[in-house]
This record gives sequence, C-alpha cells and structure tokens, in this order.
Amino acid sequence: MPIVADQRPSLKISFGAGGGGVFASGVPVLAGEAVEDLFGVVLPAGRRGPLALFQAENWLFGAATVPVGPGLEDTSRRLYGIILQATRGWHLARVWNYVPAVNESGPGGLENYRVFCRGRSLAFEEALGGGFKARLPAGSAVGTRSGDLTVAFAASRVPARQVENPLQMSAYEYPGDYGPRPPSFARATVVSERDHATVFISGTASIRGHSTISPHETRQQLDCTLENLTRISSACGLGPCLDQGGTSARHFKVYLRDEADLPLVASNLEERLLSKGDSVSFLHADLCRAALQVEIEASLFGVTRPLA
Repeated sequence: MPIVADQRPSLKISFGAGGGGVFASGVPVLAGEAVEDLFGVVLPAGRRGPLALFQAENWLFGAATVPVGPGLEDTSRRLYGIILQATRGWHLARVWNYVPAVNESGPGGLENYRVFCRGRSLAFEEALGGGFKARLPAGSAVGTRSGDLTVAFAASRVPARQVENPLQMSAYEYPGDYGPRPPSFARATVVSERDHATVFISGTASIRGHSTISPHETRQQLDCTLENLTRISSACGLGPCLDQGGTSARHFKVYLRDEADLPLVASNLEERLLSKGDSVSFLHADLCRAALQVEIEASLFGVTRPLA
C-alpha cells in the first residue's frame, strides 16, 4: 500500500500526562491542537498483546499501532478481537481508527476501507454474536499517512446508549453497494453517569440516507455535514448546537481531504459551530468515501443538560 509522505507532524493521541501513553495517528495536523488529550490523568492498566491499556475511575482506554503485514482484513479482525476481549465486562463507547491508504484497492480490488470494515465486523460478530449491531460504539475511520493501523478506544462501566441520526440510515444497515460488510459503528453514544454525561459524536459527513450529497463539493458538503450535526445533537439531547453555551468541554476533530480547503472550512466553523474554549484540530486525511471532502467529529465531557 503506497503511502503519500507529508512533512507535517501527525496528531498525537495522549492518555494523560500521568499515564505515559502517547500514540501517533499518522494523520497530519493542518491547524489547531497537535495533541489530543481527552481523558486527563489516567493510570497504566497493563497490556493485552499489542494493546496498551489505561484506566481512570469508571473508564478503560486503550490504543495500539500494528503493521498490516498479514493483510488489512486479518489485522483489523485480530486487533478488534483483542480489544473486545480486553473490554469484556465494560461497555465500548468510542473507537477511533486510522487506516492506511483507506481509499486504495486492496486484495481482489476491494477498497481498503471496505476490507477494514469486513475485518472489524467479523470481529464484533465473533465476540458478541449475531445481535452485535445493538452494542456498537460511536466510531470514525480515516486514512493515515502511516503504513500501520492505529486504533484507540474508550469503554465505560456504565452502558453506552446508541443514538442514530434521523436523516441518515444507520451505517451498520448500509446495503451491499458499500461493501461485503457494512461499517460497524453508531452515529453517537451517550454515557450518563450520576450528575453528568459524556457524549461521543462519530465522524459526520455529507451523507443522507446512505447516499453521498454533493460529491467533491466542499462548501455544499460542509452545509450538509453541519445540518447532520444539528440533527444528531438534538437526538442525543444536547439541543441543536452540541451543547453550545452549556457546561461541557467540547473537543472537535475536522478532517479535510484537500488542505487548500482549510481557510474556507475554518472560517465557516468559527462562525457556525465553534465557541471560545473549544478544542479543535484540523487534520489532513482521506475519508471513508472517495467523494467526501470534509468530516467532523466531537467529544463532549461534563454535559449537565437533561439527556433523554
């Protein structure tokens, strides 16, 4: 799988200054935060194969970077199998996937994203049985400039409530047009604890039903993406604006296929989405569909508004 070099530093995923866990995503940073540290101080909790584990109160975290020498499908299936073993007794709430050459063709001419999706789906089914779709976490999968597969996750002792977007078909129900196994993720998950909630919004793009809207047109795709975020925000109980003006700490990642789109997208988001105090990273990445130009995800901590 040929990888296009990029001289910019890649986003680093940190599991707390006290935990000592920093992983390179292989996704170059265009602007904003270069280190994503979502969970504060955590403690190392051992290893499971290539997976480094960390823990804080009611949360278990983990990450691994592995070569795809055996093949992307087999690597994805094996790594997810390890993650699902490590989180047995926990509730998987969010997974981040950084997939090498995500839009290029793999074995048999199948796009690497679809190869990855097949391996991931098979691992879920093997670990959780035929009803695994009801337990899928929020997720994202973008292309990395690295030749390795990097996966990070967060799991809670509290059950994670799946939330779907009324404007979109659930990804795990996509028809066979999108590959032999549909993508295995929920549009969002809500983890409600005693007096607050954590909300993970999956990578969100210009998709209605299961169709791509305005292929290759960044401005129109951004409009559709923001409307999708409005609808999933309301479905989560955050109001239409992702708890804007609320008590939560909001973290955004914005993935751009074309770095030249940064000024357009950044100025629009400053006006229409972002607030002072938000953490945001603008990243250069290929996306799960070759016709998509922009994708946005969000993680919100300390949400206190009533959630359904």
